[in-house]
Amino acid sequence: MSGAHAKYGFDVEFDAAGQVAYAAPRPKRSFTPEEVEEIRARAYAEGEQSALTSITAQQMAALSDIARACSYALSSLALVAHQHREGSAELAMACGRAIAGAALDRFPEAPIQAALESLAREIESAPRLIVAAEPELAERLQGLLEDAARKAGFAGDIQVRTDLELGRHAFTLDFGDGSAAFDPALAAERVSEALASALAAEGLHAEPLNPAPGA
Repeated sequence: MSGAHAKYGFDVEFDAAGQVAYAAPRPKRSFTPEEVEEIRARAYAEGEQSALTSITAQQMAALSDIARACSYALSSLALVAHQHREGSAELAMACGRAIAGAALDRFPEAPIQAALESLAREIESAPRLIVAAEPELAERLQGLLEDAARKAGFAGDIQVRTDLELGRHAFTLDFGDGSAAFDPALAAERVSEALASALAAEGLHAEPLNPAPGA
């Protein structure tokens, strides 16, 4: 067998002359009322301290569980808020597309009029303005463009051409030294991409949806 052997002790030890050299104190078997009360109080205090230590440990464990639960809840709320922002953005884009589509159906020539006004200085000295548009829009543009061009100070020749590859309400302007184009479908797509990029960059770190008063 391995390991150290346990040492044996004796309650009474004798010296060489046979005299008692050591005697272990015998356990006390009788106590006075005062001693009993002291022992009881000491035992009660030790038990109370042990109970308090156990309660404190349980409280710390409970607080740790609460902290973990709060952290999980906040993460879940951040995800819900982010999904809400994405849903709101998609709804806003859908409403915007619907409103823009209705406006273009009602006033299809408005974007090209605005383009001519914006490009007045660039086109005023050009000898010719070539406009390409989708068929339905092209049919309405000749007279309208001549009037808009005169208001913009353009005195050159205006040519309207049909381009079957252009989408609905789309057009291009070519004035020799430069050009411009408008395609509502592509514009909406670029806005959607920019919004998606902004939401992705924002991630789950955006400001609260309903910040506390005074925050």
